[in-house]
Amino acid sequence: MRRLQVATALVAALMISVLPNLGTTSAQPGPVRCYVLQARLDSLVRLAVVPGAQLIVTVDGDTTQINSGVGDIVTGTAFPDDAQVRIASNTKTFVAAVVLQLVGEGRIQLDAPIERYLPYVVRGPGGDGNLITVRNLLQHTSGIPDYLVRLNLRSPEALQQYRSPDQLIRIGLDAPAQFPPGSRFGYSNTDYLLVGKLIEQVTGRPVGVEVTNRILIPLELRDTYWPEFPLENVIRGPHPRAYQVVNGARVDITDIDPGWGLADGALVATGADLNRFFSALLAGELLRPTELAEMQHTIQTMDPAQPSDAGLGLFHRINACGIDIWSHGGAMDGFFVFGGYTSARTITISLNQLPPLFGLGYKPIMDDLVDAALCG
Repeated sequence: MRRLQVATALVAALMISVLPNLGTTSAQPGPVRCYVLQARLDSLVRLAVVPGAQLIVTVDGDTTQINSGVGDIVTGTAFPDDAQVRIASNTKTFVAAVVLQLVGEGRIQLDAPIERYLPYVVRGPGGDGNLITVRNLLQHTSGIPDYLVRLNLRSPEALQQYRSPDQLIRIGLDAPAQFPPGSRFGYSNTDYLLVGKLIEQVTGRPVGVEVTNRILIPLELRDTYWPEFPLENVIRGPHPRAYQVVNGARVDITDIDPGWGLADGALVATGADLNRFFSALLAGELLRPTELAEMQHTIQTMDPAQPSDAGLGLFHRINACGIDIWSHGGAMDGFFVFGGYTSARTITISLNQLPPLFGLGYKPIMDDLVDAALCG
């Protein structure tokens, strides 16, 4: 891995005077390109008011790392090399890929009602399992409310108050449905708790075991793992400290797992592993063409806080250079992890604090950084 952190504007000016312009393409980001990415990453850290960030760019298997800010506000040290972070909702893409593998094996039908696989589970004002399909859950068109918005998790104590998947699903289903199934897009973490139960019902094994056996091991993602919650809260490998803002002050919550080992956001990974996963997925290494096409069949989200199109566990947009970008993204207290993945180049950016307005407020800044890295 190449590691770069540009220190001064003088160095940048010297590089710009002697090296090719930004239109030059190469196997890896050149010095000028890295300076531009460093400047954009520095701006993101400053404007998002977070301690630090790490950008991982992978081109043809070669990886470059760029750090900004600090990974530890006490020691002032940067993100460590190959930093592991909680990738939050990026987990959903792994889980969706497992479901599509099971579809390819003839064990799940995308357009079958979830009632067929989880009888009597999806009941209540939030949804009817006879009307909601597997596809609806994967594409967030079920109408089932998001349990997460009904929990107050704005303190370390609240983050440690574990609730089981069944309890959380019930919280979602006990609220009125957002819309009729299939009528529009509405992001809901409850959907993926049900997808996790679907995988466990069909395979007879925990969803984390299926993700490990079907994806992590075959792709040799050695720095990615599904935590053994509730026994395992400390991140295994080198990692930055993770922070939550409580009453205006940063609180270290690194050793609290807000993912609770659940199918909507459990995984821990490095940026390089996440790049490898998305590259392999889009290259057809995990799914047959038919199932990959289903995963990439999109609908419009009509949600300004999300990319324009939603597939099955994937989001799609066309960037400023006209390039098709696939991604997901993940946000939880302590970490915000997002990126962009194309056939030629992949990037992952990790922040060690959730920005105060992580959705719409910082989306243009984040998209700008992704575009700067992917346009070449």
